[in-house]
Amino acid sequence: MAECPNKKGELSPAGVDRGWPHQVALPADQCMGTRFRTLHAFCIGLSLCPRGHSVFHDDRWWQVFCFADEAHADVFRARCGGERFDPAQRGRGRN
Repeated sequence: MAECPNKKGELSPAGVDRGWPHQVALPADQCMGTRFRTLHAFCIGLSLCPRGHSVFHDDRWWQVFCFADEAHADVFRARCGGERFDPAQRGRGRN
């Protein structure tokens, strides 16, 4: 999935949402250390975006994994858990 990076060479949040709209949120405390590396190793060959993001919801942080292909997001969720995340719910700034 080719998305035009911003002038710093990074994908914008809107670019991530457009190119990788199928998103899965995992509690951030489940994505640390070796678990983080394991999650990313599982995604080799899947349409995982090189840039994820995090959100704060219900008094906890969530790490969001973004996929271009809905089937890949479903495979990730079935194996790793998590919840579907609608990019429109991310909010902007302090929201």
